[in-house]
Amino acid sequence: MFGIKYFKADSSTYVVKSVDGQVRRKGKGLSFFYNAATTSIAAIPVNAQDVPYIFNLQTADFQSVKVQGQVTYQIVDADKVTEMLNFNLGKDGISYVSEDPLKLSDRVVRSIQTLVQTRVQAETLRNTLGMSQRLVELIRSRLTDAAFLQATGLGVSDVAISAISPTPETARALEAEAREAILKQADDAIYARRKSAVEQEFTIKEAELETELSVQQKEQEIAESRLANEREILRGQTATERERLQAKIDAENQRNSLVSLSVSNQKMEAEAEAYSISTRMKAFKELPVDNLKALALANMQPEQMMAMAFDSLAQNAGKIGELNIAPDMFNQLARKVKGS
Repeated sequence: MFGIKYFKADSSTYVVKSVDGQVRRKGKGLSFFYNAATTSIAAIPVNAQDVPYIFNLQTADFQSVKVQGQVTYQIVDADKVTEMLNFNLGKDGISYVSEDPLKLSDRVVRSIQTLVQTRVQAETLRNTLGMSQRLVELIRSRLTDAAFLQATGLGVSDVAISAISPTPETARALEAEAREAILKQADDAIYARRKSAVEQEFTIKEAELETELSVQQKEQEIAESRLANEREILRGQTATERERLQAKIDAENQRNSLVSLSVSNQKMEAEAEAYSISTRMKAFKELPVDNLKALALANMQPEQMMAMAFDSLAQNAGKIGELNIAPDMFNQLARKVKGS
């Protein structure tokens, strides 16, 4: 009624209200009544925008590749955007009066395309297919300082590359080459496995032979040690036997010397005794019989003297007529014999 309308923005929209070319209000999520004839409204979405992209590029070796990914950007300075681009709404308060808001994402994608194309054209196909992460790092570092983004108040929060793929024909050729390489690697692996098995078998056999040789050497060392011990034992036994025989010989020699000395001593004693007897006998021969009897009687016991007396009586029995001997004499002699 009378051209008065009501406008309400959500919290992710930055609004600039201008009346007769003068900014009256600005901010996020504003709501107000306005005169459509004198008021202009700029609505800038400040939430994050996800924009996919696909680039058909050519590598340094003239091979076509497709780079596919997504970029996430956001308006971080709405005032700069309103100065550079037209975000004014139409009289209906819904649609934009220009295509600048729709072209903003295209401008971001073109900036990314310029960076990617410059890098891809300097690389071969093989290198390009494996440089996704390097391209992402390149885009992030370059867009941070991009003059266009700073001038328009834009900020890129994330960049991703989902695929870098060649043409179908090139992909099939690469697949065939890769397949052959894989098959060759498989053959090499089989050969290496067989070679390793042969080498391991050789190593095991060599280890077994070395072990057997070591065992034989140990057995030989044990046998030699046993023989050496037996020789030492025989030497010890021989030495012991020799010492024992030498001890016997020494004992026999000493015994022989002792016997010889004993015989010599006995011979000397016998000679001395014979000399003594011969001397006595010579003396007895020279002495009268009466003197010898007197000497014999001097050393005799009474019983011996009585025995000699009876012997003398017996020798002169023919001269004696009659002899009476009392029994008491014989009893006394018998008692002395028993007592002795």
